[in-house]
Amino acid sequence: MKKLLLILIAAFAMMNVKAQNPIQYLFVGTYTDGGANDGIYVYKFNPNKGEATLVSKTSGVQNPSWLCVTKDARFVYAVNENGGDKPGELSAFSFDKKTGQLTFLNKQPTAGYAPCYVTVDESGKNVITANYAGGNITVFKTNDDGSLKPYVQLVAHEGYGVNVTRQEMPHPHQVIFSPDQKFVFCPDLGTDRIYQYNFNGSEEKNVLTPANDPGYITVDDGTGPRHITFSPDGKTAYLINELAGNVIVFSYADGRFTPKQTIVSTTAGDKNERGSGEIVITPNGKFLYTSNRLAANDVALFKVQTDGSLLENGKQPVNANPRGMMVDPSGRFLLVASQNNNTIQIFVINKNFGLLQDTNVKIDVQKPVCLVMTPVN
Repeated sequence: MKKLLLILIAAFAMMNVKAQNPIQYLFVGTYTDGGANDGIYVYKFNPNKGEATLVSKTSGVQNPSWLCVTKDARFVYAVNENGGDKPGELSAFSFDKKTGQLTFLNKQPTAGYAPCYVTVDESGKNVITANYAGGNITVFKTNDDGSLKPYVQLVAHEGYGVNVTRQEMPHPHQVIFSPDQKFVFCPDLGTDRIYQYNFNGSEEKNVLTPANDPGYITVDDGTGPRHITFSPDGKTAYLINELAGNVIVFSYADGRFTPKQTIVSTTAGDKNERGSGEIVITPNGKFLYTSNRLAANDVALFKVQTDGSLLENGKQPVNANPRGMMVDPSGRFLLVASQNNNTIQIFVINKNFGLLQDTNVKIDVQKPVCLVMTPVN
C-alpha cells in the first residue's frame, strides 16, 4: 500500500510539472540614445509566477527599437532606428538557447530612415523592415548562418494625408504577414492606407508584389494606421490607429479586409493626435488590449464577441508612454513597456472577464519599446 501511495504521489507530481506553463525567453528592444544603455535585453520569464530574471544584454547596439525572432529561435533581427539624418540599419544576431546569449553577426543599411518595425518569415530566409521616415519597405535575404545579405528589394510608398504635421509623406509603421504567410500588409500612418502585397518568398528579388489592385485599402482621412493584429483563427483583423485613437475591425479572408466596426480606443488629448500605440489579443481570442500614450497613458480593454467585433471593457492606467505591449503565450499576463518610465509593468489577466490586476512586479529597463517571447525549451 505504501509503495502504491508513493507511485500515486509521484504521478501527481509529474502531472503538475506537465501542467506548468513553459518558461519563456523575453527579448526587450530599447532606445539607447547614442549608447546610454545596452540595447537588447534577454530575460527568462516565468509565466507561472509572473517573474522575469535578466540573462544577458548586448552592448554597442544603437536604438534596437523593434526586433523579431526566427521560428526556430536561432536568430534575432533588430532595426537600428538611428536618429536625425542618419540612415537606418538592420542588425543580425545568433541566439544560443542554452545560455541565452546573443552574438552579433552583421548589419545592413535599410535604405531608409527611422526603421520602426521588422519581421521574418517562417523559413527565416526573408526579413522585411518598415522605414517610417523613409516612406519605404526593405526586403533582405539571409545567409545560412543567419547573417544578412544586402537588401534585394526596396518598395516605396507615395502620397500624403490631411494632417499636415504627421502625414506630410508616407510613414510605413508595420510589416506583418497574413496568418497563412501568403501576404504581407503594411499600415501606413502617412497615407491612411493599408498596403497589400503578395509574398513570394522563393523569389530572389520580387519578393513583394502588389495584391488586390490597386494594392491597398484606404481608411478615413487623418486616421493614421499603425499596427494590425489577427484573431487566433485568422478570420478577423484589428487595426489600431495612432492619430484617430480608434480600432477598426475587419473580417479577413485570402488577403482581403472588409470593415465591420470602428470602436474608440481613447478620447484623451488632441483629437488629431491621440497617441494610440500597440494592439494585442489573448491566445484564446477572448480579449483584446490597446495602448494609448500622450494624454491618456492607459490600456483600453475589450471583450471579443463571437463574430469578432469588440465590446468596451474599461481602462487600465499605466506608466507614461506605453509603447510595446504583449500577452505572454500562456495568456495569463499582459506586459506593458512604458518608454518614459523605464519600466515594463506586469498585469494579471482575469481569465473570465479580461480585467487587469497590477502585480506590482516590474522590470526596470531603460526606454523599453518592443517585447518578444520564445520558449526556453
